[in-house]
Amino acid sequence: MTTAASPSLFAPSGNIAQLKESATIAASARAKALKAQGKPIIDLGVGEPDFDTPAFIRDAAKEALDKGATRYTANEGILPLREQIARHANARKSPDLADVMPNEIVVGAGTKQALFNACFCLFGAGDDVLIPTPAWTSYFEMVSLSRANPISVMGLPANNLLTDADTLMRAATRATKGLMLNSPCNPTAAVYDAGRFREILELAHERGWWVISDEIYRRLSYDFPAASALELAPSRDRLVVVDGVAKSYAMTGWRIGWVIAPREVAKAIASLQSHTTSNAATVSQHAALAALARDDLAEPAIDAMVAQFKVRRDACLALLADGPAPEVVHPAGAFYLFINVKGAATGPNGAGSAFAARLLDEHHVACVGGDAFGAPDYLRMSTAAPLKDVTEGLRRIIALWRAGTGRA
Repeated sequence: MTTAASPSLFAPSGNIAQLKESATIAASARAKALKAQGKPIIDLGVGEPDFDTPAFIRDAAKEALDKGATRYTANEGILPLREQIARHANARKSPDLADVMPNEIVVGAGTKQALFNACFCLFGAGDDVLIPTPAWTSYFEMVSLSRANPISVMGLPANNLLTDADTLMRAATRATKGLMLNSPCNPTAAVYDAGRFREILELAHERGWWVISDEIYRRLSYDFPAASALELAPSRDRLVVVDGVAKSYAMTGWRIGWVIAPREVAKAIASLQSHTTSNAATVSQHAALAALARDDLAEPAIDAMVAQFKVRRDACLALLADGPAPEVVHPAGAFYLFINVKGAATGPNGAGSAFAARLLDEHHVACVGGDAFGAPDYLRMSTAAPLKDVTEGLRRIIALWRAGTGRA
């Protein structure tokens, strides 16, 4: 005898009542599920390098394990790793800024945790936080979880959907307390030039806003070097830089990211982390230490990976230039194409999501609809996949766009 299922006793707390699932993770999960069913899916939804972690980093992790790196570490991360993070930061910072010290660094379980910790410690109820949009989907949720108000500031079409100081100034309110920056940008792959980036940082300094600069894609730049806020900011007093090893060292699964912040902010973040995750995985910290300490091995590996990403980027641009094709934001960095599919599909969440659904169901290509990033007319396609998959996936996108818009 069977009985009807009992109604759920779970009611989400006010802390998460408005929380949305990560659209990028959801898209990747659906692609993997379809692959498991035997469907020939081309997965261009995930933002993860398809390269192996360099061998010298893997070897360092094995050696650390053999030496007993299996126990708790200092909550804020092992000192040698924080010293290497400081060394790298000081090598690129403006000489006008004070040196970064190890006690101003907190290592966490990936840049996602580092970003959340920073938001949770800096912002609270009644605060407005400006988010240049399109933006990575988790920024909005992190600010909301901090009880602050995420304020979307749409980028300028004439500037590859990037914002500028004047636009941010017009969007600001008396309650504005902070600003999230990301360059190279996820999802657009656009990169701020040094002049515009500097103007934004100067505005934030004048207004007394906190700036959280997410620089996880900084090394992945093709047309010109992507600047760090540490190079351009007039002061570090209200600057928090977030970085990690995931993208440039192909170490996504190792889950190592960090914040560089004024000492009192770093102390607050470390205290918060002590009550949540505590230290990042010990063996992963030792792997990250090797990545940062061995410039002689790391730099050639990064250069080779960036060169391959550029080959894929250039192949995509060539395809888009060959006949009718949708408009894209110029991909100067990261590993994405942000494609305008307005007019090629319609749906309650915008053209991008409707297009992505058809693309997956009918053409077996997984991408992410732009509504997740605050730009519902767009589609995000990752180029972090083998060249043949990237180009074939884009061909199918172009074909579906042509069919949807009637362009031959």
